[in-house]
Amino acid sequence: MFKLLTVIVPSGQCDAISQAAKAAGAPGGTIIPGRGTAPNNILSLLGFGDSSKEILLSVVPEQAEEKIRSAIAEECQKKKGRDGVLFSIKVNSFIKSGSKADLCKEEKSMSDNSFQLITAIMNKGYAEDAMAAARSAGAGGGTVLGGRGTAREGDAKFFGVEIVPEKEMLMILAPADKAAQIADAIKSLECFSKGGSGIIYTTNAQDFSLLGKK
Repeated sequence: MFKLLTVIVPSGQCDAISQAAKAAGAPGGTIIPGRGTAPNNILSLLGFGDSSKEILLSVVPEQAEEKIRSAIAEECQKKKGRDGVLFSIKVNSFIKSGSKADLCKEEKSMSDNSFQLITAIMNKGYAEDAMAAARSAGAGGGTVLGGRGTAREGDAKFFGVEIVPEKEMLMILAPADKAAQIADAIKSLECFSKGGSGIIYTTNAQDFSLLGKK
């Protein structure tokens, strides 16, 4: 089984944290730029402010989670003050590009929630193709974020294959009964046929509601 580790820290810290995580057994990850938006009255609680942030996403084997979390915490302790947050989410299904089958799949969890969040991380330039494939399988829409891989040029450590630094992350919220076919449609694309070109994973979406006027 797998877990999605999410680390949110001030900009410039994710590279060192990623290296510490990989040394502890993490296969790799994706770094996404962002910014903190918390008001001052809870700044001391979360360590967030209106400042530049980085988000590290890494799908890790469940049995290695505690060791990786400890390595991340130890790396963060080298910085003064409250640097950010770390949390994990159970991954319902996990697909590696170039593989013929899911590495992790829990059929029961697909029916526990009404909606699933499908996340596809791929080399830059293929998100629109992935969204088109997802729509053909019943998806309504999605959100694309830009990011970068954590490996340095020449590294081949992300699940044992070479990765491209520039990444795009496609996030799709879909009904649970359609999530598997949408993920399979994205997986079938030519851009996912080469090992190391991307991953797809799904997680439960809890307390889902639509925003805006009805």
